[in-house]
Amino acid sequence: MESLVQWFSDNLSQFISPEGVIFIISMIPILELRGGLLAASLLKVSAAKAIPICIIGNIIPIPFILLFIRQIFKWMKKTKVFRGLVLKLEDRAMRKSDTIKKYEFWGLTAFVGIPLPGTGAWTGSLIASLLEVDIKKSSLAIFCGIIMATVIMYFVSYQLVGNLVH
Repeated sequence: MESLVQWFSDNLSQFISPEGVIFIISMIPILELRGGLLAASLLKVSAAKAIPICIIGNIIPIPFILLFIRQIFKWMKKTKVFRGLVLKLEDRAMRKSDTIKKYEFWGLTAFVGIPLPGTGAWTGSLIASLLEVDIKKSSLAIFCGIIMATVIMYFVSYQLVGNLVH
């Protein structure tokens, strides 16, 4: 993930502000808020400025995923080009869904909040949508998970990595 963050930071910062870079990185699947905060520390954006930008960037795609991804996937499965990709994405998401099925709200919160590869708000939203978890409950759980990830990644990005880089 660090190499992706570095690539986006290097290439986007030529065209937009560091704040714009971390906002965009926070919206990208896989990188999300975790990558945004890491990029912010590398770009020397203060944590006080970076945290709200990253949270907002990470939250923006979530309602669209929760509300529309099943319909989009249904349509995409009808096309030869996208059918395999959608089946692969659904399979990958559902393989990670055991904790969410078992503990629902807290499972979804932990899944989104603990910064491990393959977890985060995008995948959590996809799983919640595929499992048809209540949208209010899943939105709150995902938001709590984003806050949890923010706290963890603040310490990793600004206290650990930030001190190694600076």
